[in-house]
Amino acid sequence: MEIHPTAIVDPKAELADTVVVHAYSVIGPNVTIGSGTVVGAHAMIDGWTTIGEDNQIFPFSAIGFAPQDLKYRGGPTRLVIGNRNIIREYATIHRGTEGGGGVTRMGDDNLIMAYAHVAHDCVIGSGVIMANAATLAGHVHIDDHAVVGGLSAVHQFVRIGTHAYIGGMAGINKDIPPYMLVSGVPAKLYGPNFIGLKRKGFSDETILALKRAYKTLFRSGLTLQEALERADQESDHVPEVKILVDFVRHSERGVTR
Repeated sequence: MEIHPTAIVDPKAELADTVVVHAYSVIGPNVTIGSGTVVGAHAMIDGWTTIGEDNQIFPFSAIGFAPQDLKYRGGPTRLVIGNRNIIREYATIHRGTEGGGGVTRMGDDNLIMAYAHVAHDCVIGSGVIMANAATLAGHVHIDDHAVVGGLSAVHQFVRIGTHAYIGGMAGINKDIPPYMLVSGVPAKLYGPNFIGLKRKGFSDETILALKRAYKTLFRSGLTLQEALERADQESDHVPEVKILVDFVRHSERGVTR
């Protein structure tokens, strides 16, 4: 373990042997950090926070502090962060609330860029990118491999589907369907994220099937129930289309159109 002499690490904190803590960082008593994680200078980690292995926590980030919720009364709610995440300068990630499930959770291999904010009770999957100053209100769920553009604001209780792409400075107040591209204030749906899906190795056949499903669901003029049934019939058993249809079918806030 390598801890700079100016860092303040509470004796009750649990740090693996290969953790590195740089100058002037502060780590609270209820923090657990896994092997290979590096905590940058002036970073602060507090609360009932568990951080996995091989994470990079950059200077001046604030992780695990109390939620910005007036109903919070100081209970031992948690923040759980997985492995190999990159959390850049001045990012803030708050722990959960008693009324929201008690846990803010982040998976593996995410990139949280500078000044981004993850509020209480959010659940972030794996392979997610939040660009600079992207902001999540409480209880937001982001599925794997989604991208949230810089300076975007996501309303509480919104769900963002897998491989969705949100353009910069967007205002998100409804669910974002998987594999789709949205932008604007308020956000509007612009169809499948063709370029992003190709870059990630999706086949031409899958992308074409998603394009057909998008047209059926959002541009056919059918009622939602009729569109869902037709998209199911036209899916040719493409798993990604099933994911899209199920997402729209079970959306509680309604989807961005």
